[in-house]
Amino acid sequence: MRGKKHDRRKKEKPVERSDWADLEIPLGKRTKKYRLLEILPGALSYTMIILLFALSIISPALGSYYLLLIIAVTLVKAVGIVYRTIQGYNAAKRAEKVNWHERLVDLETPHERYEELLKYKCKEFAFNEHVENLKLLSVGKDLVLSESEVTVDDEPIFFPKPKEIYHAVIMVAYNEGLETLIPTVEAVRDGSFDNERIIFVFGYEERGGEAMVENAKVLKEKFKNDFFEFITVMHPKDLKDEIQGKGPNLNFAAGELLEFVKKKKIPLKNIIVTSLDSDNKMSKWYLDYVAYQFIVHPNRQHLSYQPVSLFTNNIWDAPAPMRIIAISNSFFNIISSMRSHTLKNFASHSQPLLALSEMGFWSKKTIVEDGHQYWRSLFFFKGNYEVLPIHVAIYQDAVMEETLIKTLKAQFVQLRRWDYGASDVAYVGVRLFSKDRKRIGEMPFLPLFAKFVRLLEGHVTLAAISPMVAFGGWVPKIINSRSKDLLTFNLPNTISLIQIFASVGLMTTILLSLKMLPPRPKEVKTPRILMILQWLLMPVVAIVYQSFAAFYSQTRLLTGNYMEKFDVTKKVVKTKKDTK
Repeated sequence: MRGKKHDRRKKEKPVERSDWADLEIPLGKRTKKYRLLEILPGALSYTMIILLFALSIISPALGSYYLLLIIAVTLVKAVGIVYRTIQGYNAAKRAEKVNWHERLVDLETPHERYEELLKYKCKEFAFNEHVENLKLLSVGKDLVLSESEVTVDDEPIFFPKPKEIYHAVIMVAYNEGLETLIPTVEAVRDGSFDNERIIFVFGYEERGGEAMVENAKVLKEKFKNDFFEFITVMHPKDLKDEIQGKGPNLNFAAGELLEFVKKKKIPLKNIIVTSLDSDNKMSKWYLDYVAYQFIVHPNRQHLSYQPVSLFTNNIWDAPAPMRIIAISNSFFNIISSMRSHTLKNFASHSQPLLALSEMGFWSKKTIVEDGHQYWRSLFFFKGNYEVLPIHVAIYQDAVMEETLIKTLKAQFVQLRRWDYGASDVAYVGVRLFSKDRKRIGEMPFLPLFAKFVRLLEGHVTLAAISPMVAFGGWVPKIINSRSKDLLTFNLPNTISLIQIFASVGLMTTILLSLKMLPPRPKEVKTPRILMILQWLLMPVVAIVYQSFAAFYSQTRLLTGNYMEKFDVTKKVVKTKKDTK
């Protein structure tokens, strides 16, 4: 059974909360320690590049060896990335073929289904794990309870029945049109989970104006009979202690959901909340898959459930640079799904309502409320928190505006917002290095330190590596133009050979990207060969977007010029008329 390591933990003491300030990021003036840690990512990113110049001035050999060391480490990582990409892609394809609704129904009568399935040998995704889960749940088969009960170390563990599980889906929006919003709701409605146990919440911004009020009315009327309840919630503008962003909207909608659930007397412990962006299309199995994992994990209230985010909804319509970024980000999410020890909340994700209500839902003070939710949850539950991978997709849009110029700008705006996740370095660091760490986190120093280092290293390498690989080989040679050092003289050629070797990994990515593409719409004339040739732009895209966007966000943190307004990324939906 997955999550078995949680089964034998001693019964937890209730989480003590002194005040919400322990969980929230600061707005306004920071402490000296917090400011120092905010400066750290940008300082290290710039230092990596400056050090190449400084070492090359001291000695061409030193600069050369420094660069080769960095490239060697990057190459080793690239090998692991290729392996995880293939592994994650295969897992996602296999998981999508599983009938997760049937597996969820099996949990209603675990003993009977265990006896039946034990006779079969099946290569279906996680089939043996499913059988083991049925075996464990069947221990309580003779108990006449609303929940099956087993005992671990003389402590009761309750497994809710599938028919007791409710899903609450919160879709937030700012100024999106019905052509974007309706397909997102339809994807939820048309999924395999019982709609009579889905509460759909549409949270929209007062800042969106009358158009959003009208959209809410249209959605309410169109889908009012399709779910247990369809709730519309308008988030007022200019509330105290909030930034302008998705987090406050999501938070406000969740508060309204909580009041509704209490009024209907639905047990909070059996409700799972999924946050959706307005352009998200979830796999038809997603809610069943999450409910299944929720039931079979005893530590369910301390878990989040993370799907694979694939940016392929409009991939055939998007310009080539945006396609590269969308596919690259999709592969990053596929890779993350296979590295559970580093997996964090991203974009759409699910978390139990009981846990969310205890911790004050999501942060209202950051523009990266999704990734920040991981750290917020980790500290609230004092280290007893994990993100479980859900190996089916929630499909999202690639960035696309009305014109190419607007699209190129919008893509940079989106990436700089994502890269502002570097702000979590300070959030984690002040707790890691606090004398009061045990009260705040109660996590051993070394595991938390390892998480901190991975967080910091990820942001620093995102900014610094691409320009160093692209141009770094010329630095020692140009600075020491008269040097006769053979290594320095041949460094650009050496790095070119390494890049050719690394292109084998890129070819793997290209081939997988072609398999991952949705069917080409009839009205789209883009030949598939362009989906291969577009990767020639990869070096430019990596530097201009990934590296520069990371440097932009880290520089804002370094200088104290904070990003406290969520810049909405527009995703234009093309119609057949548009493509003629």
